[in-house]
Amino acid sequence: MNILGLGNAIVDVICKVDENFIKENGLTKSTMKLIFDEAEFKNLLSNLKIEKTVSGGSVANSIVGLSQLGSKVGFIGKVCDDNLGTKYEEGLKSENVKYFYSKKKEELPTGTCLILITPDSERTMCTFLGTAGKINESDVSADAVKKSEILLLEGYLWDEGDPKKAFDKAINNANKVAMSLSDQFCVDRHKTHFLKLVKEKLDITFANEQEMISLIDAKDFNDVITFAKQINKLIVVTRGEKGAVAINGSEVIECDVKKNLKIVDLTGAGDLFAAGFLHGHINNLSLKQCLEKGTEMSSKIIQQIGARL
Repeated sequence: MNILGLGNAIVDVICKVDENFIKENGLTKSTMKLIFDEAEFKNLLSNLKIEKTVSGGSVANSIVGLSQLGSKVGFIGKVCDDNLGTKYEEGLKSENVKYFYSKKKEELPTGTCLILITPDSERTMCTFLGTAGKINESDVSADAVKKSEILLLEGYLWDEGDPKKAFDKAINNANKVAMSLSDQFCVDRHKTHFLKLVKEKLDITFANEQEMISLIDAKDFNDVITFAKQINKLIVVTRGEKGAVAINGSEVIECDVKKNLKIVDLTGAGDLFAAGFLHGHINNLSLKQCLEKGTEMSSKIIQQIGARL
């Protein structure tokens, strides 16, 4: 395989809401909140009209995007042998993604992410991880990892205990490791661990500007560039309307964002950007071309609802 993804196997439930819904439920717009109580999650969903239900998860979205671009890909993620788990597996297989997990009955159901889209197209997420967050080292196929050019991870999956062991096993068997920091919530929650990963374990780091500034307690983006040059790793940062930047050693390459797009939903923009960039990377394109491919993919996904093209 070109790329093997390890991430949360989550079914996305997409709903449109007004600004008041975000405030009334104590949510912070454009971030992700973890919900540990299934009853609380169901209560939140009870008064909403569902626009779309689709197999999701950050890395899984990137892997599907890579498959659509013609890359040979696989995915490891934990689901339960329930209705949503079956739909999840079928969704991956229909996109030519090899699924390296045998589902079985679990104590917790398949994970679900409620994606709330406000009129400004921003997405706010509430995630009930279910069994996805219980992934452990026995769920990770070392053989599959070794036979992949690149291992792609997501910050959403990292947590103390079993998920960390799954991460460690995957990283220790990988030829090359890429990871998305996922969300400022994840960065703030695991800052020390993420910083260690970026400095010592990752070959490629994907993040948005907000996440990188938070990770290193930067004053501005110049600090991010200085940091990336110092650690001499490939750091790829999306900056919203300012485009995207790839920093690789002393090399700093920028790419402008596409203008005048009709933005419908920002869900999956970072996931598909990573897919485009990595597709360019494994095909030996220049950093500039990799950024352009990432921007092209993210531009497509934000003009529709959901995180799958």
